[in-house]
Parts: sequence; C-alpha cells; structure tokens
Amino acid sequence: MAADVDKRIPEEEKKISPQNGKQRPGSRSWICRGMWTLLVVCAVPLFAFGIKYYQDAQLLKRHEESVRTLGAEGLFLFSSLDTDHDFYLSPEEFKPIAEKLTGASSDFEEEVIHDPNGETLTLEAKMQPLLLDSMTKSKDGFLGVSHSSLSGLRSWKSPAVPSSSFSASQFRVFLPPKNKIEVGDTWWVIPSELNIFTGYLPNNRYHPPTPRGREVVIHSLLSMFHPRPFIKTRFAPQGTVACIRASNDFYYDIVFRIHAEFQLNDIPDFPFWFTPGQFTGNIVLSKDASHVRLFHLYVPNNRSLNVDMEWLYGASESSNMEVDIGYLPQLELQSAGPSTPSIITDEQGNIIDRRDSSSEPIQFVFEEIHWTSEISQEEAARRMEVTFYPFKKFYLFPNMFTVSLSPTHAFIGSGRTLRETVLESSPVLALLNQSFISSWSLVKELENLQQNPALSEKARLHLEKYSFPVEMMVALPNGTIVHHINANFFLDQTAMKPEEEEATFSFSSGFEDPSTSTYISFLKEGLEKAKEYLAQ
Repeated sequence: MAADVDKRIPEEEKKISPQNGKQRPGSRSWICRGMWTLLVVCAVPLFAFGIKYYQDAQLLKRHEESVRTLGAEGLFLFSSLDTDHDFYLSPEEFKPIAEKLTGASSDFEEEVIHDPNGETLTLEAKMQPLLLDSMTKSKDGFLGVSHSSLSGLRSWKSPAVPSSSFSASQFRVFLPPKNKIEVGDTWWVIPSELNIFTGYLPNNRYHPPTPRGREVVIHSLLSMFHPRPFIKTRFAPQGTVACIRASNDFYYDIVFRIHAEFQLNDIPDFPFWFTPGQFTGNIVLSKDASHVRLFHLYVPNNRSLNVDMEWLYGASESSNMEVDIGYLPQLELQSAGPSTPSIITDEQGNIIDRRDSSSEPIQFVFEEIHWTSEISQEEAARRMEVTFYPFKKFYLFPNMFTVSLSPTHAFIGSGRTLRETVLESSPVLALLNQSFISSWSLVKELENLQQNPALSEKARLHLEKYSFPVEMMVALPNGTIVHHINANFFLDQTAMKPEEEEATFSFSSGFEDPSTSTYISFLKEGLEKAKEYLAQ
C-alpha cells in the first residue's frame, strides 16, 4: 500500500532543490523549509533595527569628527546653520552668514501667478471665539489685568471676512518643488528665518510687514480671520511646511502646517499676541494648479488648550509681559465647493461670463478622484512634525508614561513647548537619540491622569515639580523626577535679544551658543542623577 501511495506522487515532487523547493507536506524537508521561511520573516525587523543602529552610529561618528575639527564652540555655530543636520552646509543654509557679512539680502521672491480668467475658488470662514474661562487668569477674575489689555481679545467674536474668492492659480504656492514629488515628501512653503543670528523677533509691533512671494497667499487666507496676521512668528517654530499625502496622474492631496500669529490690539492699547498652537489642513489640487477640488484650513481643537497669549504693559521691547493660555473651539476656512471657471462657452461657442449676475446658474459635475499612492493623514502629520522639530524623530511619545528602560526627557507645559531652536542642534539631537525617550504633556492632561489608578502616582510626581509655563524634566520609568528646569529660568539664562546680536556674533574662539551648551549640561546632569537613583 505504501508503495502504491509512493507511486502516485510525481517523481519531481519527491526531490528538493533550490529551484523548486518542493516536498510532501509533513516530511522532514518540508518542515525545514518552513523553519527557513520563519527565520527570514523574523530577520526583517532585525535588519531594520540594524539600519537604524548604523544610521545612529554614523550620526554620532560625524558629531565626534566635527568636535575634533571645529571644537565645541565652532560646532555650535555650524549646527545652528545646518538645518537638515546632515553635517554639510548648502548655499541656502549658508545664506545667513552671507547676508550678515555682505549686508545684502539674497532672497529670490517667486512670482505668484494670478489668472483672472482661470477658475475661482470660494472660501468660507468660521469662528467660535476663545473661551475666556479657559484662561488661567480667569480663575481670579482677571485680577490685575487691565481692561484695555484684553480689549482686542474680547471684541474678536467673528471672522473679519466671512467669505472670499480666490483664483485657483494662487494656490500654486502649495505645489511641491521638482525634487519633492513622491508621496510622503515634505518641504518648506515658507522657510523659517530664525537662527542664532536673528534671535527672536520683537514684541512691540502692531502691524505685520508687507508679505512677499509665497507669503502673500498665506497672509490673504489668515486675513479672513483677523486683519493683522503675522506670517512669521516671533519665536520658533516659524514658517509653513507641506507634505504630499496622496497623488495620481493628475492630482495631489497636500497637507500643510502653518505657524503664524495675530496682533489683536492696536494703538493706543499695548500689543496683545494671539498665537494658536498651529494651523493645519489640506488642499486637493491639479498638478498644474488650474483646478482646486478642496481646501481646508483650521486650528486643531482636539486638546484641552490650543492658544498661547502674551500682552505687554508698555510700548517698549523691555516692558513687562503677561502670558496666558486658553482654548479656541473653532477657527476654520473651508472651500464652498470645487473651483469653477469664470468664463465658459456653450455648445454654439458663445462665451458665458459667470461673473455676470444676470446669467443663469450653471451646474458642474466633477469626476471622483482615485489615488494611486497615498499615506495616512497621521503619517503625513508626523512627517511635518519632524520637519519642524527634528528632535522628534527620536522616539517622541505624546504620553510620557511609556514603558522604557531609558530616562524620559519630558516637557510639561500649560500651553506651548519651549520656543527655542536648541532642540534642533546636532549635539542635542545626538544626545537625545543616544540616551533618552522624549515626550511632552499638558498640565491639564496630567491632572486628568490623576483619576487613572495605574498612572495617578506618576502624574502626581510630575505635577509636583511643575511651575508655569513649561517645566523640562528628566524622569525615571517609575515617574521619579531626577532633574528639572523651568523654561523661564532657562530662557533668562540663555536668551539672545536683538540688541545683543551684534556683540554676540563673532568668528573668534570665544563664540558659543549658550542655549545649546546649557541644555546639553542639563541633560548630562540628568543622566548622572539618574545613575545615582538606579544604583540605590
């Protein structure tokens, strides 16, 4: 019987070779092949981990070589210019040095094309004003806050321009550059201009500078909310970043993130700055920007606080400043529908001008868009986040209580995180990547976590060390805080004000970036203190 069964199995299936890999199921050779497949599958994560380890090792090696070549102080200067952290300076990265030495701006302003006969897109603005009782100052009835300080905030109840029309061609500014055409690519629509040479921008201003080039469209969009938008924020993060979320042969779905702020007060009241955590949204447009299918821009409202506010008690830069945070339920622009032609022709070739109110309304039918390549909205948002904050590619978790054997490097804040470029410098990035898990949390979220039995003790330990507005902490996995520093104290120790810029800039051996050196010292002290706790 066994022989009969054996005869029914083709001869070629009883043999195993690298070419056919065939054998009867259940035989020893079949099992071995299954084990080999399992080993290959398991090896994929190990290979990916090996690549990550190699990349981290190369980054650390370049850092060490740079220290030997330039010295610590020289590396601080180099890192402030090396915005993509590849340890090479492109002409664009070198531009601040060139402008500083020559005194001439090398900006090339791209002309924004406006086609009056092209398609028109109508945008509608919606707003729910800031909830005053979400502000910290509301808890004591705004005691000590003058009525004039909050006059602009209290009176801003609705959009400045509820509805406005744009030429579809104006949205060309959101198209990717020629070297960024793959899904997932990110680029700067409006690049940040903040570095150790500029310091931060002044507070005692009422009216924004005239927008140029790509800034014009962003300024026009935000002007629908309020007449005084500042496209370039005083502090980092600054600028606008975009990412291709999806594409096909004819269309892009591009998500974007904008950091901008508003000046709500005007003379004679002192300045009041209103800074949302971010503006984000997406635009679906044709690759030649002749047609816009959808446009959406909004301030995210999914967190308990989403706006930073600062106001002066004087007209000079050195005047006392008050700060607070709050919750804005809605600030949003939405397209009323796809862009449509202003001028079309009928079946007889006669021109119909849709801008003529006496003409009959025309209904348009649009084909459904099918994407051939895409990533999730969350992945696109993460990539833009990393472009703004390079340190966040090193294991940043939105909730600090993540199982880890490494010390946690956390920001605890009432609103925004530390508004400095120190976390973008290569020395700090290398140290964070090597030794820390980075995270951040809002105070209100920690207060809510105190109701969670599993996390209440960790939340309590962090809240005990917190002081307004932002506290930087180094903690153990069990929640023990081993080191911390307040953002106000840190900034007081390291801030470079505009009037000090000339004196600070130098190619002498005495140059150093106090923000970077101070923060590295803070992190290293945290590591040493963590070792003491772990040794107990």
